Amino acid sequence: MNDLAKIPVTVVTGFLGAGKTTLIRHLMANPGGRRLAVLVNEFGSQGVDGEILKSCADENCPVENIVELANGCICCTVADEFLPTMEAILALPKRPDHILIETSGLALPKPLLKAFDWPAIRSRITVDGVIALADAEAVAAGRFAPDPNAVLAQREADDSLDHDTPLGEVFEDQIACADLILLTKADLAGEAGIAVARAAIEAEAPRRIPMVTVRDGKVDPAVILGLNAAAEDDLAARPSHHDGADDHEHNDFDTIVVDLPEQASQEALEVAIEKLAAEQNILRVKGYVALADKPMRLLVQAVGARVRSQFDRPWGSLPRGSQLVVIAERGDVDAARIRTALGA
Repeated sequence: MNDLAKIPVTVVTGFLGAGKTTLIRHLMANPGGRRLAVLVNEFGSQGVDGEILKSCADENCPVENIVELANGCICCTVADEFLPTMEAILALPKRPDHILIETSGLALPKPLLKAFDWPAIRSRITVDGVIALADAEAVAAGRFAPDPNAVLAQREADDSLDHDTPLGEVFEDQIACADLILLTKADLAGEAGIAVARAAIEAEAPRRIPMVTVRDGKVDPAVILGLNAAAEDDLAARPSHHDGADDHEHNDFDTIVVDLPEQASQEALEVAIEKLAAEQNILRVKGYVALADKPMRLLVQAVGARVRSQFDRPWGSLPRGSQLVVIAERGDVDAARIRTALGA
């Protein structure tokens, strides 16, 4: 790459559990000859996804090229966190050919795009494209894709009601900002579900946006890298619920970190998480767990009541311990009840 050329940046956005980290891992394993750098952001102070990605580091994307921001949503900490981090990536001894940014599931992408106009980085990087991931099964079930006509009718019937929930606004802003939408969990949605999800997203999108179905994050990198969108120069075509606002905060969401004792049963823990999601409306649970008599660390990731767990690496010299990050809308976070439900 010519040293005078701008480094392309791909922003990967999408709601909690849509499969962003899985997609990044796939791109890291299939870089197409590119030297990559990755910036991963998580909501809350305890990060999990960054460590997952660092475990996949290789010569095309070494550990030093993977940077995690886990203290605040990236779109809320642009000046304090994002810009200095990008400058550090640009100062790496070996210049990356492409930078991947994984936003938190609660991030609004448009404020992040505005940051690319910052003088210190504008001449050096460009937003190659914004990739929005949408869980096809969830969208097909009617979550985060309300019928605009039905919402309008309800509002006209009762002006005191606000049916555009915080989660819906986040989802719609992510879709509206995208250059390409990946419909994930296609195997769970089935053909009928995918068709419903496509129709729901098309109804919300401000313009025609290409959609591609994927399973397990597997998509040809040529489809999503090299879009040359220069998205930072195309903000007017990417409307947001927060246009005109000076900033925004995620006061509608909260996160707690739960320290657990060593667990006797993987199955019992998964059942407890499923019950927690059903009874307390928890959005996301993720973390690492130590199982009795098991030398491997258990990686746990849950979206609502859908729980997935797998052993990811030996504990080795790492201190054995169990810690889960729990995310929900603020009104649903009862720390004591959550800890009790998980056996903390």
